[in-house]
Amino acid sequence: MFEALILGLVQGLTEFLPISSSAHLRILGEFLPNAADPGAAFTAITQLGTEAAVVVFFWRDIVRIIRQWFGALTGRVPRNDPDARMGWLIILGSIPIVVLGLLFQDQIETVFRSLYVVATMLIVFGIVLGLADWAGAKRRKLEDLTYPHGVYFGLAQSLALIPGVSRSGGTITMGLLLGYERAAAARYAFLLAIPAVFGSGFYQLFKSWGEPAVYGPLETAAATVVAFVVAILVIAFFMKWISRHSFLPFVIYRIALGTTVFVLLGTGVLEPF
Repeated sequence: MFEALILGLVQGLTEFLPISSSAHLRILGEFLPNAADPGAAFTAITQLGTEAAVVVFFWRDIVRIIRQWFGALTGRVPRNDPDARMGWLIILGSIPIVVLGLLFQDQIETVFRSLYVVATMLIVFGIVLGLADWAGAKRRKLEDLTYPHGVYFGLAQSLALIPGVSRSGGTITMGLLLGYERAAAARYAFLLAIPAVFGSGFYQLFKSWGEPAVYGPLETAAATVVAFVVAILVIAFFMKWISRHSFLPFVIYRIALGTTVFVLLGTGVLEPF
């Protein structure tokens, strides 16, 4: 239970920062007494807690988007209504991760969880995030989001199927490359993650029911609750941070963590699997 609570704490702290929560759970699992990968199922289920925090934090936005989207379907709301349009953009942007998640499910649960892959992704996408933050125009607002850009965001989000990329990091990086403001890119990234994370989490919950796992149902549930509470605080902090600061501290941290993992692998302290 203690290990699960620690992992839940780390999940909540890292899910919405562009540093990859799945990478942190994968690495941290090696240093806990069980010395085992918590697994893709545990990661996906605890993400239900962090995504519930998004629903709470953006509750008014979500209710308004859903109401206007249904209104547009029935003709009570103009089809070009910004919130109705955002509903379609979230649906469109969610398609890539669903398709790729099903196609590469076996690799996601096996090959992609190699610590060599994790360390590489931390460094490579840390550098890409830094370059995007430095070179991006940061002029476009959320109202400027187009359907093609929604697809690009969705493709970037699907890269988070590989531990080390970061769901928020990948989508925010794409937003910066497309010229969106930091806050706009982050806001859409958080909203876009809702269908994907809930879908993945409940699918893994159903799939893993009754199967042996490193952590049982009670431990996983406790970790999910901890992740939820911590994530609400992190979202509030992060949205304020990016309105005034760059992503450089996160870039440096990613590169340092990835390099450390490579050193530990090279010295035999860690094993790839």
